[in-house]
Formats: sequence, C-alpha cells, structure tokens
Amino acid sequence: MKYHQIDRNLFIQNRAKFSAQMKPKSVAIFNSNDIYPVSADSTLPFAQHRDIFYLSGVDQEESILLLFPDAPYESQREMLFLKETSEHIAIWEGEKLNKERAFEVSGIKTVYWLQDFEKILFEMMTHSETIYINTNEHYRATVETETREARFVKWWKEKYPAHTVAKSNSILQHIRSIKENQEIDLIQNACNITEKGFRRLLSFVKPNVTEYEIEAELIHEFIRNRSKGFAYTPIIASGNNANVLHYIENNQACKAGDLILLDVAAEYANYSSDMTRTIPVSGKFTDRQKAVYNAVLRVKNQATAMLVPGAYWKQYHTEVGKLMTSELLALGLLDKADVQNENPEWPAYKKYFMHGTSHHMGLDTHDYGILTNPIQANMVFTVEPGIYIPAEGFGIRLEDNVVVQENGAPFNLMRNIPIEVEEIESLMNA
Repeated sequence: MKYHQIDRNLFIQNRAKFSAQMKPKSVAIFNSNDIYPVSADSTLPFAQHRDIFYLSGVDQEESILLLFPDAPYESQREMLFLKETSEHIAIWEGEKLNKERAFEVSGIKTVYWLQDFEKILFEMMTHSETIYINTNEHYRATVETETREARFVKWWKEKYPAHTVAKSNSILQHIRSIKENQEIDLIQNACNITEKGFRRLLSFVKPNVTEYEIEAELIHEFIRNRSKGFAYTPIIASGNNANVLHYIENNQACKAGDLILLDVAAEYANYSSDMTRTIPVSGKFTDRQKAVYNAVLRVKNQATAMLVPGAYWKQYHTEVGKLMTSELLALGLLDKADVQNENPEWPAYKKYFMHGTSHHMGLDTHDYGILTNPIQANMVFTVEPGIYIPAEGFGIRLEDNVVVQENGAPFNLMRNIPIEVEEIESLMNA
C-alpha cells in the first residue's frame, strides 16, 4: 500500500464499538471484496470492502473477519482468516500479510489461513445463536454484481438455517458515521493532497487546455503524495458540460471565457475527500460569473453554519433551499411569481439547484449515516451548493468537507484550499 501504516488502535476501537452492540451469543462475519475480472486475465485494481477495513485494517483480497464476543475462549473472540502466502506468491504478486504482520496491522492475535475457515466456523456455530450478516443497505446503493459477501450469505443460510439472522449494517451505519480523531486526521490528509492537486492546476489551466490534461495533472500530484488516486470518478466539466451533474467524459477543450467545474478529490488510506471548485479558463471571472459564484459561496458558508449537533438532515436541506431561493431572486433567475406558484414537492429553486447540499463522507465518498437521526459531533459532511444555468453556458458548484463540532461552527477540512474569487484569480495570474 502507498499509505503509511495506520495505528492498529483505531481498528481495535472500531471492533470494540461494534461488538458492544451485538446480541448475546452472536457471531459477525465480514468478507473482503473480490478482485473483479475485465476479460481474459485482466482485472480491475483491487478495492477493499470498507467494512472489513474499518474493523481490521486488512487491505487485501480473500480475507475474512469473525467477531464472537461471547466465545468460550478469549482467543476465539476476534479471528482473521487470510489467504495463505508463500515465496511463490510473494514473487508473482508481491508480499501478502503473514500472521505476524496481520497482528501488527489489526491488533488481532488469532489469525488462521483461509482453508481453516469452514471448520472453525462450524465450531463457533455450535456455541452461538445469532449471526450478523453484512448486507449493503446504503440509501444510494444499486448492486447488480454478486459480491463475495453475498455469496457467503447464500452459503451460510443453506449451511446453518437454524440460526437467527441479524444485520451488521444497522450498527455500522451508526458507528461509521461518527469519526474517531484518527479517522478525521486521515480525511484531512486526503484533503491536503487534494489541495496540492488543485494548486497545481491554477498555474496550469489556460485557454485550449483539455479536460483530460487537467485530469492528468491531478492524478500525477495525487499519486506522488501517496494516494492511490481519485476518491471517485473525476468530473472536469468546462462550459456547458458543468450543467451535466455527473459529466465524466473529460474529453473537451476548455475555451477562453468559459468556466471549469472541477469535482475532483484524492483518497488516502481508503478515506475519501470530496472537493468541488469552479475556475475561469482565462484566469478571470466575468461580472456575471462572479455574481453567481459569490451567491453559491454565500449559500455554502451559511449552510455550513447550520451543521450542528441536534440538527436534522431533512430540515437542514429545507433551510438551504430558502437561502438558495433568496440568491436566485437577487440574480434575476427567479421572480416572486415563480416562488408563490411553486410546487412544494419540487420548489422553484430546484430549476437551478437540483441536488442535495450535503452527504456523509469518510471511507466512502457517500459514507454511512442514518439520515433520519439527528446530526452528531464528529460526523463529517460535504457542503456543496450549486447554480446551473444552461442558457448562459455555465454551472457553478463549490464544495468543502467539514467536521461537526460539539460546540460552535463546523471545522472546515478544506480551509486552506483557495475558494474566494480574488485568491483564485490572483493565483491563476501569478
């Protein structure tokens, strides 16, 4: 892995939080992701399942974590199962975790090779009554590929039909949404790498540069700072491309006078950052572009201040909608009649700002978090309002990542990334 080894105490803490919420006499199983094939012998780069990583720090394929807090013997309460490594594997694929390194990474003392899993699981099943299965219940999830986790669930139900089933996701949605300080430090590192990439762009962008050349500059800067690369598929949208919310072709030339909407960010140690900035191709905003930009910036700053403990996600978005409505009226994009006659299910402002303002972030860019629960300290959110005007040939979105504080305003993890019009223009024309 490119990243520095994470202190295993983070994973020890995470397991303790999960185990504390398990039912008596219950077992929880977590599987790594598969390596997905492309064609012939080609595969996609491996990306670890975030849940097993969150609970163990293990970042390789063919791994299983078993938790059994009420096991008869202490050595059975936390167990890792890994693909057995060898000199041959080390030569062809690189070093894999052996039992000693697995303990250093995870803090788990009991480590077996994967071929022993079924035998040991059978013994654990004779002492347990409930098994926690790990299904993906994220509100944005659409899963069409059968995962390693799904195959395990199918196999387990046939093998042990008399056991009660419980869901690990209910626990993980809560504990993963509230970050430990060490996790916030890792997200901060991802944000710092993103900052380096963005500052590199400000001196690189000029008329006729292509969107994919900008993408190349970013990936260069990210990887040279120990990131695997983009935390998500980058959006580099010049001109009217910015009005396609998930534009990812990144294949057009950037024209003089246009704006570029950049929704791009680095990951670090599997933790995401999530940044959006909008910059002028020619290094200077027009008066109209500046007016719209500053309207978006005001909404972002005011929305950020609303992310406090006890607030609710749904009401928060309603209040942000009111802020945006006021700005759109001032810009002449809406009039009073538009607002008076609006459909409450799709308010007038949605014509120009059709997506949400904030989502949880962390190990996943759209991270775990139960949206009907009140916001709590140490949750990390994006704040990303936008105004999209196809008729004028540009769209503007601005996005920072913030940590909710017990008292006071959220802490902005992207506080050092240029965002004010004057600073961006100054850096682009230096």
